Amino acid sequence: MKTHAQAVVIGGGLVGCSILYHLAKMGWTDVVLLERDELTSGSTWHAAAGIHGLHDHNNISKLQYYTMQLYQELEAITGQGCGIFQPGALYLAQTRDREHQLRIQAAKARYFQVEFHELTREEAERKHPLINLEGIRCIMYEPDGGNVDPSGVTYAYAKGARNLGAEVHRFTPVIATTQRSDGSWDVETDKGSIHAEVVVNAAGLWAREVAAMAGFDLPLIPMEHQYFVTETIPEIEALGRRLPLIADRDGEYYMRQEGLGLLVGAYEKDARFWAEEGTPIDFGHELLNEDLGRIEDNLLRAFERIPLLTEAGVKRVINGPMIWSPDSSALIGPVPELKNYYCCTGIIPGFSQSGGLGLVLAQWITQGEPEMDLFPWDLARFGDWANKSFTRARAFDQYSHRFKIHFPYEEREAGRPVKTRPAYERQKAMGAVFGLSYGYEHPLWFAGEGVEAKEDYGFERQNWFEPVAAECNALRSAVGVIDVSNFAKYAISGEGSADWLNRVVANHVPSEIGRSCLTPMLGVRGGIAGDFTITKLADNDFLMIGSGIAERYHQRYFNSVSRPQTVSFESLTEAWGGFNVAGPHSRQLLQSLTKTDLSDEAFKFMRNQAIRIAGIEARAMRVSFSGDLGWEIYVPIQHQALLYDALLEAGKDLGVRPVGSRALLSLRIEKGYGSWSREYSPEYWPQEVGLERLIKLDKPEFLGREAYLAIKDKPPREKLVVAEVDTTNADASGGEPVFLTDGTPVGRVSSGAYGHTVGASLALCFVKTGHANAGTQLDIAILGIPHRARILKHPPFDPKGIRLRS
Repeated sequence: MKTHAQAVVIGGGLVGCSILYHLAKMGWTDVVLLERDELTSGSTWHAAAGIHGLHDHNNISKLQYYTMQLYQELEAITGQGCGIFQPGALYLAQTRDREHQLRIQAAKARYFQVEFHELTREEAERKHPLINLEGIRCIMYEPDGGNVDPSGVTYAYAKGARNLGAEVHRFTPVIATTQRSDGSWDVETDKGSIHAEVVVNAAGLWAREVAAMAGFDLPLIPMEHQYFVTETIPEIEALGRRLPLIADRDGEYYMRQEGLGLLVGAYEKDARFWAEEGTPIDFGHELLNEDLGRIEDNLLRAFERIPLLTEAGVKRVINGPMIWSPDSSALIGPVPELKNYYCCTGIIPGFSQSGGLGLVLAQWITQGEPEMDLFPWDLARFGDWANKSFTRARAFDQYSHRFKIHFPYEEREAGRPVKTRPAYERQKAMGAVFGLSYGYEHPLWFAGEGVEAKEDYGFERQNWFEPVAAECNALRSAVGVIDVSNFAKYAISGEGSADWLNRVVANHVPSEIGRSCLTPMLGVRGGIAGDFTITKLADNDFLMIGSGIAERYHQRYFNSVSRPQTVSFESLTEAWGGFNVAGPHSRQLLQSLTKTDLSDEAFKFMRNQAIRIAGIEARAMRVSFSGDLGWEIYVPIQHQALLYDALLEAGKDLGVRPVGSRALLSLRIEKGYGSWSREYSPEYWPQEVGLERLIKLDKPEFLGREAYLAIKDKPPREKLVVAEVDTTNADASGGEPVFLTDGTPVGRVSSGAYGHTVGASLALCFVKTGHANAGTQLDIAILGIPHRARILKHPPFDPKGIRLRS
C-alpha cells in the first residue's frame, strides 16, 4: 500500500467507488479507496437498486439522468456488467394532489426533453397485464425506469477507477485520521498510514464513526428497511418479457420484477431504528431479523394492486439497515470547519444518484466548486442545532412518510422546536405559524389572536393566502414589522478589516462611516456565492448581513481568505435580533420611539446609525428587503421581545401589523428582488442576475476575480426576468419549467408568489437570453399545465425606487 496519495476515499460502497472513479476520470489518478471489509458491505449489497430520473429539484434530476446514462457507459468501458434492466416505470395517482405532482413531473420532462408521459388505462394494462387499476385517476410512464445490480455497478466503478490508476484496498479499516498543520491528513490503517492531501468520508453506515475520528458529528441515524422477493409467478414466466416497475406512492410501497417473481418493499409507519449509538465494526454482509408484520398494511395495498401476489410464495426477505439524514437527502461537500475534508453520505436513492454524486464531489475536490448549485444536498445546510434528538425525530418522520408529497412551502413539525428567540411566545400568542430557519422557529405568517395557527398544504392556494394578503397590504398601505433575526450577522473589526473584507467581496467596502453597500461574493467559477449588506460602523469596524441559512456554507469562503491576526471576525447571528420596520408609516412609527432624526435629510437610504429606541441601544440601517420605505433595527437578543412589543404598541394607531416571511416573499418578488439560493447561487453569473454593476474590477484582488474576468464579456446564457402569469387557483413557487407558446423550453421559475399589492401572480424566471425580452409571451407550467405569462419591462412595484428613498 502506498504511503502518499492525492486523496483517500474511506468507504467501498456504491458512492465511495463512484467518487474514486470520477476523481480518476478528472485526472486525479493518485487516489486510494480504503474499505474495512469487502466492497458493497453495509447497505449497498442488499439494496433494491431502482433507478429513475425525475426529482422535485431540477439539478438533482439532471444528476439522476446523468447517473442512469452512465451505467451503460461503465459497462462498455470496463466490461463489467451492471445488470441494467429498463422496462420502464408506471407512476400511479390515487388523489388529486398526486395527479398534480405527476403532471408537474411530466412538464419538467418536457423541459428536460426526456420521456415521462401519460398513459391511458388500456395502455398501462398492456404494459403490465397483472395490474389492477381500480381507484387510479392518472398514470404516467417513464420508459427509462428500471433497476440495476448493486454489486455489478459498484464493481464497475471500482474497475473503471483501477483502470485509470486508482488503488482499491479491501479489508483495510481506517482507525484514525489526523490533520497536519498544512491541512493535509494522515490516514492510519492496520496496514500502515497514508499521507493524503484530501480525505473523503463515504463510509455509509460508518460515516458517523469516521467523522468522529476527525472531530465532528454528522446528523445521521440508521434505520431498518424491508422488502421481500417472491417465488416464480407462472403468469410472469409466461409473458416472456420484463414488467415495468410500479410506483404507487399513495399506496406507500414499491414493486418491480425480480427474476420471474416480484420484489415488494415498503416504508412503514412503525419504523425501527438500528445501531443508534454506533454501527458495529464487524457488521458487513449480514441482515437483520425479518418482521414482515410491520409492513403488513403496506403489503395489503400492494396485494390489491397486483392480486396475483396473494398466491405467490415468499422466496426471501431482506431486512437491512440504511442511514438517514434529517431530510433524507445526501450530506455532501467539504466540512466548513476543516481543511481538505469532504463527505458524501446519507444517500437513500443511491442507485439513481451515485454517478451524479461522484461527479459533483470530484468537481468540488479537483476544481474547487461543482458546476451546479447543490445547496439542498450541501452538508452545510445543517449546523450544530441538528442534534441527535432532532435527527432521530426527523429521520423517523422522513422514513415513515417516504412517499408523502412534499408540497411547496411545507414545514414538517417533527423534532421541533429546536431553538426559539425571546419574541417567540409573543408571536405565538398572535397566531404565528412558524417554519424552521437554520434551527430556529421563525414566523411564516400570522393567523391572528384567537385563531388556530395551522396551515394547509397543497399545490393550489391554501388557507394562508388571505392572511398573507392582509399582511402585504398592511405593510404597503401603513406599516409592517418583519422579524429578520434569522439573517446572518457578522462583526468584522480591527486594523486591516477593510482590506480583508475587500479581498472577500466584489464591491468596494464603504470607506465612509455610516454608509452601507450591497455586494456579491463570487465563487470559484465567477458565479454568485453570496450577497451581503456591509455597513461601516466606525474606523476598522464593520457589520455584514447575509443569508441566515447559508451561514455555515459561507464559512468556506470567509476561511479561504487569509485574515490578519489584527482582524477579528465574529458571528452575531445568535447574539443579536432584529426587525425590519417598513411601509409608508414606518418613519412615523420609529420616530415616536427615538430622538434620532429619521428624516430623509438626516437619515438617507443605505445609511446607518447607532440609535436609542424604546430605551434600547440599537443599530439602525435604512434598507428594506420589502422594497418599501423602511429600516432594519438590530439589538442584543435579550432585548428582542421588548423592542417587538414597543414597535407593535407604538404602531397601533398607524395600522401596524406583524408580517411573516411568506408576505416578505410576495413583497420582494413584486419589487423584483432576488434571494440567495433562489436567484443567487454560484451557478449564475453576475450579468445574468443584474449584479454586474456591483463588481469592481479596479480592486486588484477579491474572491473569484480571475474567474469573473474570464466570463464577464460573455453574453448571459440566461437572464433573470419578472413575469406576470394568468392564473386563478395556483401560483408558481419555484422549479416550474418555462416554455415559449409553441412548446419550446426556454427556462424555469426560481421564485413565485401572488403579488397581493399589485394584483398579479408573479414569477421570477431564468429565461434564455434570446427570449428574455419585455413583452415576450411564455407558458409557465403551473400544476403541470401551461399558463400564459408575459415578461414585464420593470418590476410591478415602485420600479424607480421612489418609495425606498422617500
